[in-house]
Order: sequence, then C-alpha cells, then structure tokens
Amino acid sequence: MEEKKFDPYQLIGFILIAGIFTWMLSVQEPVTEANVENTATQENIQSEETSSTAQASTNAMVSPNLGDFSELASAAQTQQQIVLENNQIYLKVNTQGGFISEAQLKGLNDFKGDPVYLIKDGNEHFDLTFFNRANQRIQTKQLFFTPSLSTQDNAQVLSMKMVISERQFIECRYTLPNDGYMLDFSVTSEGFSALTNGDKEVALDWNLKGFRQAKSVIYENRYTELKYQYEGDKIGYLSAASDDDDKDIDVSWVSYNQHFFSMILIPNTPFDEVSFVSENLVEDEGKEVIFTKNFQSQIPLKITQGELNSHFQWYVGPADYDVLKKLDNDLTDSISFGWGIFGWINRFVFFPLFGFLSGFLPHGIAIILMTIIVRFAMSPVTYKSYLSQAKMKVLKPEITVLNDKFKKDAVKRQQETMKLYRKAGVNPMSGCVPALLQLPVFYALFCFFPVAFALRQKSFLWADDLSSYDVIAELPFNIPFYGDHISLFPILASIAIFFYTMMTTGQQMQNPQPGMPNMKFIMYLMPLMMLVFFNNYASGLSLYYFISNLITIIIMLVIKNYIINDDKIHAQIEENKKKPKKQNRFQRKLQEVMEQAEEQQKLNKRK
Repeated sequence: MEEKKFDPYQLIGFILIAGIFTWMLSVQEPVTEANVENTATQENIQSEETSSTAQASTNAMVSPNLGDFSELASAAQTQQQIVLENNQIYLKVNTQGGFISEAQLKGLNDFKGDPVYLIKDGNEHFDLTFFNRANQRIQTKQLFFTPSLSTQDNAQVLSMKMVISERQFIECRYTLPNDGYMLDFSVTSEGFSALTNGDKEVALDWNLKGFRQAKSVIYENRYTELKYQYEGDKIGYLSAASDDDDKDIDVSWVSYNQHFFSMILIPNTPFDEVSFVSENLVEDEGKEVIFTKNFQSQIPLKITQGELNSHFQWYVGPADYDVLKKLDNDLTDSISFGWGIFGWINRFVFFPLFGFLSGFLPHGIAIILMTIIVRFAMSPVTYKSYLSQAKMKVLKPEITVLNDKFKKDAVKRQQETMKLYRKAGVNPMSGCVPALLQLPVFYALFCFFPVAFALRQKSFLWADDLSSYDVIAELPFNIPFYGDHISLFPILASIAIFFYTMMTTGQQMQNPQPGMPNMKFIMYLMPLMMLVFFNNYASGLSLYYFISNLITIIIMLVIKNYIINDDKIHAQIEENKKKPKKQNRFQRKLQEVMEQAEEQQKLNKRK
C-alpha cells in the first residue's frame, strides 16, 4: 500500500521511540404519508414531525423562484424525521434535503457517558448540487422529498422522492439490514435531463464536523483524519496536524475517520475525481471543545443517458479492525496502522494476537500477556545485544589505556582501537544491529495502542479507559506539553526505563570519549521525555512499556548472572588475539584510509 502523505505525529513518535530504544540497547419509524407502500412495516416504524417554520406565517411565505423546483422548496411544506434502525445504529432521515440528519451508534457512549452520535444538530451536510434549465444553482438541501417506507428481504427500505411530475423525479433510496453498520444508498432519476442544464456537472457535496468523543481532544484529533483509496489500492490522506486539501482520481472510497469512529462512502464504481478539504478545529485542550475536524468532499456524479444512476454503500460505525476486516473494499486501510512495515506488523501480528488474548482475558491482563510474548520472542536479540555489551566491557580497560596513550593523536588512537577490536574478534557495531531489528516491533506497538478499538473504555486497575490516559491526580493548572493531570503508568514506565539504563550504561558514563554524548545527561533525559510525551497517550501503551521494561530488566539479570560469564568472555577474547586475523575487503579499505590519514597528519606537522 502507498501512503500519499506523511503524518508528522507518527514521525515525532518514531524519533522518540527510536531515540529511547536505540540508546537503551547501546549505551480505536417512520409513519409515512398516504403513499407508504407497506402498511405492516409502517406500524413498527417511528416518525417525528416538526414544523420548519412558524405555522402562523407559513402560508403567507413565498416560495423561492427555482423554476420547475419552486414548489419543492415551498415554505408551506413541513419537515419529517423518518426513523431507520437496526440492532447497531439508529438513523433519522429529514424530508427536507432527503439525507441523514441523525446517526447514533447503539450501545456506545462518549467520555461523558452520553450516546455516541456521528450526525446530529446539523453537523453534516450531504446534498446534490446541479443547475436547472435557467442555469440556476439547485441544492437538494433546499427541497422537500416525499418518503415511502417498506420492508424487503429483512431490511428496511426508505425511498425519498423529489417529485416534479409522475415521470420527472429524483429518488434517494436507503436500505438498512437488520444487523450491521453498513447501509445501501442510491441516487437515481427519471426525466432529469429535461429539467437540468446538461452542460453543468452534478456534484455530491459531503461536509461533516466530527464530534469530540474522547477525554483528550488533542490526542483524539491526532487520529482524526480524512482518508481515501485511489487508483486501485493506493491510500491517501489529508494532514491530521493542520488544514489541508487535495484532489485525486479513481477514488474507491472516502473515509471520515474520527479516531475510533468512521463514516465511509463506497461507490459501486470508483469516482472519477474527488476534491478533499480538512480543516482543523482544535486549538487547545479546552473543556468546551465540541468539534475536532471539518471534512469536505466534492464528488462529481456520472450522468448515464441523461439520468442519475449512482449506487453506494455507506458505513456508519466504529473504526474497529475486527468489524471492518469482515467487509469488502479494503476498509481496514482506513485505520491508521502506521506506515510501511509497521502497519504490516500491526495488521498481521498484533491485532490478531491481541484479539485472541482479549477473547478470554481481561484487556489489561491481555496487554501484559502480549507484552510477555513479545519480549520473550525478542529475547535472542536481547541476548545478542547484551553479549556485545559484555565484550566491550571486558575490553574497556585496554581501550582506556589506548585513549590515554594516544590522547593527542585521534587518528592513531582510532587505528589502535580498531586493531584491538579485530584481534579480539569484537565488532563494536554488533550491539546496534539487534537494536535496529527490534525497532519496527516497538514502533508498531506505538501505533497499535492508539487505534485499538478493543481497548476503548476498558478499565484496568486505576485506569478507567485503556485507550485514553489514566488519572491519579488533577492539576489546578495546565503544564505545556504535559497537561493538567498526572498519569501513573507513564511514571512507572519512566522509572523502569531509568533503572534499565542504569544497568546498561552506568559503567560507561565514566571517562566519555571526545565527541561522544554525555551518557549521564541522556540517562536522565530519556525517562523524562517518556514521562512528558506519554502523559496524554493511551494508558494501555504506557502499561505496555512499563511491563516491557520490567521484563527486559529480568531477562538481562538472568543473562548476566546465569548465562554470560565475564571470565569466559575474557578468556575467549584472549584466545582470539592469538589467532591470525585475515582482513576482509571492508577492513582493508578502512585500514588504508586510516593509514592515509595518518600520513597526511605527519606531513601537516612537518610543514
């Protein structure tokens, strides 16, 4: 898969994880009007009727002059809210405009305990735009539709018709099955060409302001983004960090991903071209923030033989990997797994593994068990890293002698140090390679926890929601980059990192080489960065890093005390020194370069 743009928040996280990890190792019914087709169905459907204007003045108002469409915009008409619902979702469709005016996900609540609404109170506009014969711009949100409800094949079918005459109309049809978050939607017409300017395009305008659903709106906003699939299997997205816009062709689906919830429009045939806009509505962590992002898409619709004939599927539900993977069209790609190899690790390893564990264990325990599995799977790599560190530790006295002996000659010092490594059979870079091998796993997990819907509102110990931060104390003020609360799991993780680094780098902090970073400073800096950065992140992620570092400490203690023997390593190094060493091509080239540098240094001294 191809990501069109790069997410700066993932970059920040990647740099932080890479910094921490490399350093450590190395040093989520209607009641219809009289024309309802199926009276048996009508009895089971709720209908809400509200007046669009004050009744006293309704008849006195004049309809706008929209040519053939004037009567459909009459102020004398009234709005109806037609209810469609199944076991998972509750929808209302407004007769003015003919589109969904309310969408509630059953059984799900936001951070305040209120029901989760993806559409409500006018936060969405979904309408057709075209031009009549007089070249006047017509928007269906201005016009009234006639509803008709029926039941077909265990599904509710709602027809919304904008009728000009018996042979001239536009119909929006909704089909909602008894189960699931996916509904069928179509826009068709008859006699459309006789009513419109055929030289102007017909556009579908889809605008949505995403509701805040989480405790930390800043954190939620980082994972709220407009994504789409185009040109086959390519994945594009607009920036989650700032305002952005784009345009692409051959679009297979459009997703308004609101962290743990999504609305995805899937055409039966790809859109020829779509224009996208994403506007960031969050400036800070204010308690009164209502919306996170404003998404806009403009979609030109095809006209076939002068008529509208567009068919879609419309997903309205949770951004849950286990739900989306059962559907077609690669909808799981709307979830931010992480880019490149990190996404593949999440998709094929961590989501299935956690799904299996959480199927029979509490979610907090499942995180701990998954951590244990990951750490022990990586223990051979940990062993290789520690073995490299142990060899360097044995050679440290000899390296110190060389540093003192050639204190004023950096080139010679480097030459002699490399000779020592070669004779001892030690590769100073061998400890970095295992670190790099572990990095994709650790960063994939960094991407996994923020988007794992299974963790949403699952409690563990003092954390009431593993997909959000835990709170042990509220602060009367806000600390920049840290927040207005204290989370305990990041503190525990930072402490574990500190003790781990004390074990691995404590002895290397003495007598640092020129040009090398101050290890003591880094030893304190990295846990501090962990503490600050993860204070507003998912507590499940901090729990993972805490347990992971504890296990790593235990593994290293076992390796140090029961597996690796310093005396044996020293004896092996001494034995290696006695054996003749044959330089490889790289070593020979490096030796030549160093010798040339030494000769040049001597020439410079003579001058």
